[in-house]
Amino acid sequence: MADALFLSRLQLRRDAPPAALAPVLAPDDDNARIDLGHRLLWWVFSDGPSRRRDFLWREEDRGRYLALSRRPPQDCHGLFEIETNSFDPALSEGDHLRFALRANAVATRKDESGKARRRDLVLEGLRQFPKAEFALHRDRIATEVGASWLRAQGEKLGFDLQSCAAIAYRKVKLQRAIVLGQLDLKGTLKVRSPELFLQSLAHGFGKAKGFGCGLMLIRRAY
Repeated sequence: MADALFLSRLQLRRDAPPAALAPVLAPDDDNARIDLGHRLLWWVFSDGPSRRRDFLWREEDRGRYLALSRRPPQDCHGLFEIETNSFDPALSEGDHLRFALRANAVATRKDESGKARRRDLVLEGLRQFPKAEFALHRDRIATEVGASWLRAQGEKLGFDLQSCAAIAYRKVKLQRAIVLGQLDLKGTLKVRSPELFLQSLAHGFGKAKGFGCGLMLIRRAY
């Protein structure tokens, strides 16, 4: 690719004073932690009020993150232990890769008034059942919807989906009354257009990229 990329692992430091702030910076509540992760990652990638987001991130564990960025992270506050490496995979047409993706899989639909709104595709699929049966059908619907959504992404973004399974689906409630669905997908794909696929990795997949979605992790399938 024309622009350099960096893959970083960021772990909140365990020594004082960051350790004393751990309950605030990495709370037990999933919803609060994702909202705070959004702010924490901005701290190390924003170098001014006019900076636009040029990175993707995801939470690996409480207080631990992965980020793919155009610039190395800069931790002026000393909150993180950071490992950064250049990200420049040598891919060829026909390569088989394993992937892991946390995605906000949505589509734009018009409501009764004709206004366009984003719809969570997993939730949309579940609504064919009574609400009391959502848990019974959630894993199957999440896998079916996730595979269909990602297959369509691949047709536009340089890869062919070969297998896909939903590992988890959760609704996350953020501040400002934002509710989004997080869908964790794993599987295998075949690279059709290496250049386009690498551009897609840098840009991310789906919506809610600022809230820990869209970063696809890849490794060789064999």
